[in-house]
Amino acid sequence: MIITCLNCKKKFQIDPTLIPEEGRDLQCGSCQNVWFYKTEKGNSSPLTLNEDFVNKEIEDKFLKKNIEKTIENKKSVIKEKPKNKEKKIKTISDNEKTYIKKENMGGKFFSYLIILIISFVALIILLDTLKTPIINVFPGVEIILFNLFETLKDIKLFIIDLS
Repeated sequence: MIITCLNCKKKFQIDPTLIPEEGRDLQCGSCQNVWFYKTEKGNSSPLTLNEDFVNKEIEDKFLKKNIEKTIENKKSVIKEKPKNKEKKIKTISDNEKTYIKKENMGGKFFSYLIILIISFVALIILLDTLKTPIINVFPGVEIILFNLFETLKDIKLFIIDLS
């Protein structure tokens, strides 16, 4: 059973067997507030609907209306077959809410990864080509470039050793 503190509104999970029918004092573990709690006896049996109260005519109209809405919703779904793994977008209208479902294309991540790797290699080649002019303009960069190229050589040797 979940009980809420009257002071700070924090909720607690409590075993219902710990609270007698006549009730008991409870203390909040957060704000130390003390209050009297008594369980309310209610009808624990589930509610049932008798068949006598259901009007078949109303039920048929309701089903017909739902079928018409479903048909309209299916017509509003844009169905396009993707060509060569293009994005497939479906728009589903449900009364006032509109849902847009985009299918995830996993190849996009790898495309970005390849572009990142190619850009990094191009930057290294550019730095290597312009190493002397860069060092003349920024003398403190010589140590950084030397360490970068040594690290790249170490990575190259590591990859070769893996093969």
